[in-house]
Amino acid sequence: MFEKVLIANRGEIALRVLRACRELGIRTVVVYSSADADSLPVRLADEAVRIGPPASRRSYLNAAAIVEAARRTGAQAVHPGYGFLSEDADFAEICADNGLTFIGPPPQVMSALGDKSTARALMLEAGLPLPPGSVQTLPTVEAAAEVAAGIGYPVIVKAAAGGGGRGMTVVRRPADLARAYARTRAAAQAVFGDDRVYVERYLTDARHVEVQVLCDAHGAGVHLGTRDCSVQRRHQKLVEEAPAPGLSAATLDAIAATALRGVLGVGFTGAGTVEFLVDDEERFHFLEINCRIQVEHPVTEMITGVDLVHEQLHVAAGVPLRLRQSDVRPHGVAVECRINVEDPARGFAPTPGRLTRFTPPGGPFTRVDTHGHVGYVVGPHYDSLLAKVAVWGPDRTLALDRLERALDEFDVDGPGVRTTIPFVRRVLDDPTFRKAAHTTALVDRLLAASAPAPPPPPPRAAGRPCRPAAVAAAPPAARPAPRSDSLDHQPGRTR
Repeated sequence: MFEKVLIANRGEIALRVLRACRELGIRTVVVYSSADADSLPVRLADEAVRIGPPASRRSYLNAAAIVEAARRTGAQAVHPGYGFLSEDADFAEICADNGLTFIGPPPQVMSALGDKSTARALMLEAGLPLPPGSVQTLPTVEAAAEVAAGIGYPVIVKAAAGGGGRGMTVVRRPADLARAYARTRAAAQAVFGDDRVYVERYLTDARHVEVQVLCDAHGAGVHLGTRDCSVQRRHQKLVEEAPAPGLSAATLDAIAATALRGVLGVGFTGAGTVEFLVDDEERFHFLEINCRIQVEHPVTEMITGVDLVHEQLHVAAGVPLRLRQSDVRPHGVAVECRINVEDPARGFAPTPGRLTRFTPPGGPFTRVDTHGHVGYVVGPHYDSLLAKVAVWGPDRTLALDRLERALDEFDVDGPGVRTTIPFVRRVLDDPTFRKAAHTTALVDRLLAASAPAPPPPPPRAAGRPCRPAAVAAAPPAARPAPRSDSLDHQPGRTR
């Protein structure tokens, strides 16, 4: 096992990994930006290294600074958490070139699966069912139109390098395809540096179901059952639960077995997730593979008793998988909701600010993963996730009632701060959600039901010209990445 691990992340996942390391007797190094200097992970780590200013590209996405921090502190491995560099094959390769163990799949596997078009081809070869669409990327709008006409509308244009709910556009009629194709390519180039796209059939009113897998470097693997993640806004999850409800046991078993066959076929190692869409006839279609720990991993841990971060660390250290499939015995139901610092009434716009009140819930079978505290400043620089509230119950009804009770206890406030708690309560009260008959259309339906009627147009004075639309300011020019010799190391905080 490792003696020291560097955690290349922030927020609640940095704290989650830090605690797992400490339980295994592993010393920790946390890297941080100047915006996170007073964060809980920095306070609790054995060592902390400042790697740059708040901007992600100059800190948490600065591979050179992170590797230099690991080298100076003598860390043997890097845990990337989720987001940032967690699925960056180049970063994994840089770690390997510098004698560091990247806690995740091998770079070549991550590179193949990170390209969604290549992943589709690999999973098709492994026998996984795909939604109708193109396996290869489509270099012209004419090629995209030909595929769309063949599979029928609605379709979705997806970036081959996309992820995190970004880089995709739904197209409901042929007249909108050219514009959506161009817009998606431009956005993909800007966000991912890769403008390749493909087209597949868009399944409306489907369920989003994923399978947690664990594989070692010796060819062994297990699945840890399913999770439902259908409650999403803009393709980003809000509520997750395990196991996926409202589907037959035969379907859930088939999805899980198919997922495990797919990852073992490509030499996957570590913790990962295989995602599917399930239609109203319980036919399932492969979506993508995530090569990292997921935000929603606690619900799987709560029904299986398996600590996924512990297992990640053991697998990365070369230890054969400590579980057989027969050892995985899910019990009960776990539900998690994400508490984001956002205002659902304003399109889930972030509402950063200082927390003047912060008392998370407790009680039986209630788990809160958070880095928040009174006085903590939720900044504008990063993801708005503040906390995850997860509960367990012997059945789904009690689990949902327990989550409602926990949300009632959650006291969080600050000037200008809003959270997703009121909206999650609406989800929990929705009859279709309570009956496990909901789909990925649930959030849009709830938002449409609460949307205010548009105001009547103001009377226009005769002869008054219309005001021109505001022009967005141009973004600042890119600045060069900082040199790695700017690191600020806080050593020797032994406990």
